[in-house]
Amino acid sequence: MEKIKMTTPLVEMDGDEMTRILWQWIKDILITPYVELNTEYYDLGLAHREETKDQVTFDSAEATKKYGVAVKCATITPNAARMPEYNLTQMWKSPNGTIRAILDGTVFRTPILVKGITPYIPTWTKPITIARHAYGDVYKNTEMQVKGGGKAELVFTDKDGNETRQLIHEFKGDGVIQGMHNVDASIAGFARACFNYGLDLKQDVWFASKDTISKQYDHRFKDIFAEIFEAEYKEKFAEAGIEYFYTLIDDAVARVIRSNGGYIWACKNYDGDVMSDMVSTAYGSLAMMTSVLVSPDGVYEYEAAHGTVQRHYYKHLKGEETSTNSVATIFAWSGALRKRGELDRIPALCEYADKLEKATLQTIEDGVMTGDLYLLSTLENKQKVNSKAFLEAINERLAAMMQ
Repeated sequence: MEKIKMTTPLVEMDGDEMTRILWQWIKDILITPYVELNTEYYDLGLAHREETKDQVTFDSAEATKKYGVAVKCATITPNAARMPEYNLTQMWKSPNGTIRAILDGTVFRTPILVKGITPYIPTWTKPITIARHAYGDVYKNTEMQVKGGGKAELVFTDKDGNETRQLIHEFKGDGVIQGMHNVDASIAGFARACFNYGLDLKQDVWFASKDTISKQYDHRFKDIFAEIFEAEYKEKFAEAGIEYFYTLIDDAVARVIRSNGGYIWACKNYDGDVMSDMVSTAYGSLAMMTSVLVSPDGVYEYEAAHGTVQRHYYKHLKGEETSTNSVATIFAWSGALRKRGELDRIPALCEYADKLEKATLQTIEDGVMTGDLYLLSTLENKQKVNSKAFLEAINERLAAMMQ
């Protein structure tokens, strides 16, 4: 068959450890036999980030702004233990954090549902999408340790040089201080992205924070969401038969646990980090979660919502067999290729992406799966296969669909 041609490059961000191995296998087995792949490649593996002093991460984000669609492999955010392992000169920041700060926007994470995998919360019959604000808060914090006591103040100097001061704490001894920020424009972009996504999916939008305690910071999020909804989206939501409401984050958790799913739960940056892990785990597996960053100006970055699977990587290096779940990484590729097809008006590319996802789910529902799903699946005739055999089993079904 003739390969599907692409007209605009996709920004490809390679990653680390076992997901980097899977990345190449996915391309070789599931993509390049069918698509004349056109990518602008950036190696975000930790060794290359060290070589470029992390410039490659900034370059990949700027390329994403230029071309509009990116697909990203899982990457390492180094801690102290990684310093000698990779001969690092410093603990480089999270590539995801850097890219999100440049693109701004909102990360939407949705579990991938498949027959035979029952959520730990049985009432969850429909997926819950976590909408995570991608700018600021603890991810852009400034912090310090203080010794021996003293006074900490919050100081703001306006453009005319006038200062406003507030006491943070009078320290009697040692302690720590943290400063966080956000900006109205980013919060407004977050709100609009959530409301637009709700209209696209025809799903309710929830937003939750802790405005009763954070009467300025969190309350600002609440107010901006309310103002934008009333001015721009109230009538559209009514026409679509969906609703928006605000609630406290602790009340939201209780509501979520009792719900059937099928809505978008908007969270501030750190809340979204934690809650997306909770939601994906409760649905079955971190490797069964799609993730897409949507910027206010219509730029898309697709990725898996999980890490680099370090333990499997070291088994792989020893020549041992692994059974690593690649579904989220496959769906990152399919999501990016579908969006590229939509933007460039290439229906065949969109159809290929749909079939790739269908073949992946069909493989699992036929009983062929990786070790994590094998332990969860209630299917009677199930078979645990290694990482590469899983991809080859998907390709058998994909090839039949593509005929």
